[in-house]
Amino acid sequence: MYGRVCSSIVQRASSCRLIIFHTVPFQAVHNCPFSSWNLSGVDLKFCTIKGSVLWTQSCRHFSTRQDLDFQQSQMQINSILRSNEQTVNVPEFDGRVLSAVRKFESNQLPANTPNEDRRSSATCLQSKGMLFGVFDGHGGWACAQAVSERLLYYAAVAMMPKQTLEELERCMENGRPVPPILQWYKHHTDFNYRESASLYINHLRVFWQELLNNEEHDEGMSPLDALDCAFRRLDADISLEAQVPLSNDLMKSTAIQVAFAGCTACVAHVGTDGIHVANAGDCRAVLGVQNNDGSWSAVPLSKDHNSQNLSELERIRAQHPPTERDTVVTDDRLLGVLMPLRAFGDVRFKWSLELQQSILAGLESGVDLDSLNLYQYTPPNYLTPPYLEVTPEITYHKLRPQDRFLILGTDGLWDEFTSEEAVRLVGEHLSGIHLQAPVSPTERKLKLGQMHELLLKRRARASPALDTNAATHLIRHALGTGEYGELSQERLASMLALPEDLARMYRDDITVTVVYLNYDLARPQHS
Repeated sequence: MYGRVCSSIVQRASSCRLIIFHTVPFQAVHNCPFSSWNLSGVDLKFCTIKGSVLWTQSCRHFSTRQDLDFQQSQMQINSILRSNEQTVNVPEFDGRVLSAVRKFESNQLPANTPNEDRRSSATCLQSKGMLFGVFDGHGGWACAQAVSERLLYYAAVAMMPKQTLEELERCMENGRPVPPILQWYKHHTDFNYRESASLYINHLRVFWQELLNNEEHDEGMSPLDALDCAFRRLDADISLEAQVPLSNDLMKSTAIQVAFAGCTACVAHVGTDGIHVANAGDCRAVLGVQNNDGSWSAVPLSKDHNSQNLSELERIRAQHPPTERDTVVTDDRLLGVLMPLRAFGDVRFKWSLELQQSILAGLESGVDLDSLNLYQYTPPNYLTPPYLEVTPEITYHKLRPQDRFLILGTDGLWDEFTSEEAVRLVGEHLSGIHLQAPVSPTERKLKLGQMHELLLKRRARASPALDTNAATHLIRHALGTGEYGELSQERLASMLALPEDLARMYRDDITVTVVYLNYDLARPQHS
């Protein structure tokens, strides 16, 4: 792999240039009802169609220049790896309840330009617990962006009791300030669809109005029901927004772009009663558990929804006629095209062909579909839609004293690591102790060369960590681990130096959030 990367880099070196990103301090908490959806006097238009094209063009200029810097210093590597890292310490007591989270650490490393991954984290202010999410976009970043902004609001509103929802509605009706719903933890590089803020708030309001009309909603939904409802309702709203008239062309173009793109999502609600994980697609949640002997075990809290999941394959095949059994999933992809088998958006796999053609034909003449990342395309064997849904698979885990942390990651991480490897790396980073298994009877019979290889692997495991942030630690090892498990500076430098037209061939966008649990809550005195 390293040889192939180097060969490709040398071939492209004459037309490439490395861009170094500098670390900027984390901008802390946003605490307001719609913290990112401020409707008054907004001048920043990060996400206009024109703006997204300009952003894309400005980010791509480095692959058309000269002087690829293949020999990066440790400082340059650290600057790239740490430019998106985030560390947040959570108060043990927030004035209402004890927190089940001690702190969390997060980071992203893009391969696409712009990055198609997104992440979200927030404290529920009108209900209990914290919400964390990672989102892996495809067909562009538009859907992942919208879902990362909106999904946590839908889940939080669904958990709120009717009395609190009534107060929200009274404030909206009377033009009074709305009580804050979420306390967001934003990185300075995060941005929002400001032009669509009013649309998003209106549809969130319709959602809570329907909850108010539900006689069974008195105490609010459980985290399990709230997550399930939030996923399905937001996807329905994304589909609806692309079909109805909107107040301006920009908002309409954005809605269509969001609906035709797609994203997978993995969201965790962490509360004193335990962890609920809702997953749709191939992101993943893994629990890090410390055993009595100090070693680490990985407990999966989600299942990947792809062709390697046999029960998922059978679920999809059962939804279509027997004549389609051999065409629904081909070449490990839905209709031979899409790898995840559950996702937001992706209306090309959900709507009828007539509806798709009607919506695209209804765009104003002169609109460049390429600028919206849209194209006239029908998946093969598209006979009995819908073929795709977003209904999440939800897992509950009761917090135990040995549960130390939760890892949420997009599939770019899991392409490089098994769940067990990721948990071991974070666990040893947390404890500072690198346990080595005793030499087995088989290993005692190794030849000299094989024994040397074993020693190199053991030495690599005992190497000191270069990063205080565990998410950065994972990303560094995902890209820089050598043949014997050691960190290879050359391998890491070559992977980070890849120009954008090569990077995606060798790695995916990677997003990681590590949530450190307040496991003391699970001890007997807190029961």
